[in-house]
Amino acid sequence: MHQESEIQHSNIILVGMMGTGKTTVGTLLAGMLDYPLVDMDTLIAEREGISVQEIFRTRGEPYFRDLESQVLEEVLSRKGQIISTGGGCVLRAGNCSIMLEKGLVVALTADADHIVNRVSGDNNRPLLAGDTRQRVQSIMEERKDVYRFAHVTVDTSLLTPEEVASHVLTRYRVQAF
Repeated sequence: MHQESEIQHSNIILVGMMGTGKTTVGTLLAGMLDYPLVDMDTLIAEREGISVQEIFRTRGEPYFRDLESQVLEEVLSRKGQIISTGGGCVLRAGNCSIMLEKGLVVALTADADHIVNRVSGDNNRPLLAGDTRQRVQSIMEERKDVYRFAHVTVDTSLLTPEEVASHVLTRYRVQAF
């Protein structure tokens, strides 16, 4: 069991499929706690000097996943952050283990219709090439169980980002994870 002060200075790690609100909710939480927001995809793109979409296209998904694991481990060596992970960060068991050790892991979920509405027209999502609805449903099916390891799960489908952030903040302050 963690001490209260340790909990309040630990990380909040947001996981979930694209379009569930990780970056939006993460931005709100960062403001509420005065913590830095670390967006994993943005950090990886900055370090590589090219977009995540370009990394997928030119270097492949396995290269990206290796890089993602390395950056995650580095980021989690610090405390007091809001971390918005890429949707596939949970595909490696090692990533899930270190996240559970280094903070409160919050899985954001949403139904397919809400995800499709949120990501439609976003050309920066490499896994959505082609029919967006079909791809979202396919990815949801492939990943239906991978977010269950999280300490907390919040369905964002019918909540505002502010409501989601408030719920997460309440759990962060009382959860002995």
